[in-house]
Amino acid sequence: MKIKMYQVDAFAEKLFTGNPAAVVILESPLKKNQMQSIALENNLSETAFVSINESPIYIRWFTPSIEVDLCGHATLASARILFEYYPELAGDEINFDSKSGILKVTKNKDDLCLNFPEDQPVLLESDPLFGEILGIEPMQLLKGKDDYLAIFKNQKQIEQIQPNFLLLSKLDSRGLVISAPGDRVDFVSRCFYPEAGIEEDPVTGSAHTMLTPYWAKELSKNQLEANQLSKRGGKLNCVLSNNRVFISGKSVIYFDGIISIV
Repeated sequence: MKIKMYQVDAFAEKLFTGNPAAVVILESPLKKNQMQSIALENNLSETAFVSINESPIYIRWFTPSIEVDLCGHATLASARILFEYYPELAGDEINFDSKSGILKVTKNKDDLCLNFPEDQPVLLESDPLFGEILGIEPMQLLKGKDDYLAIFKNQKQIEQIQPNFLLLSKLDSRGLVISAPGDRVDFVSRCFYPEAGIEEDPVTGSAHTMLTPYWAKELSKNQLEANQLSKRGGKLNCVLSNNRVFISGKSVIYFDGIISIV
């Protein structure tokens, strides 16, 4: 069986920045173990599988080790491929069905805009474990649907943190997000997911469904500029409206090709 596959740098203004995602276009079903094997072979933080013969179009996301319920950058990458190569399916807006419900992606000039449900984090009591994991005690500790969120004073602290991944991998969550006010943007962040096979994710759209409502409240504004401070880096524009988070960013197509499944 020959299957179309693409790779896109999401939340990127030029190649080799942002977060790379593979997009596999399915015209007939694959078994879950086959999808997991392809994701492992790709060895990217996420591989999206897009079933174009379903209505609405169904999307699934796999890291090299597990299937996840939501992935922002791979959704943006998938939308870019559909808008670029399958315009008859995309129109001006794409509605993906997924484990997280209906996810809308629209064109916004040169950007694509994700429309995701907000993830309102809940404030927790301080826990010395997080100081051990991060080497410095956070100012606040919160938890969203999937991730812990540790808040720090400034961008320099976020840049300098070197997590203990062995301890981090034992948390009862998908991962850990750290964040602080930015020097030139509203907020900055880094995201760690060792249990999913990703020590540090380059750019994490889904984490911004939690970061956006937090910083919107802290900064008393609903339109926010964000940078994720991974080595590759990524820029996101986030808007909070009616319990939804609109996350916009650019993307660059790296390659298109065909994979063969025996």
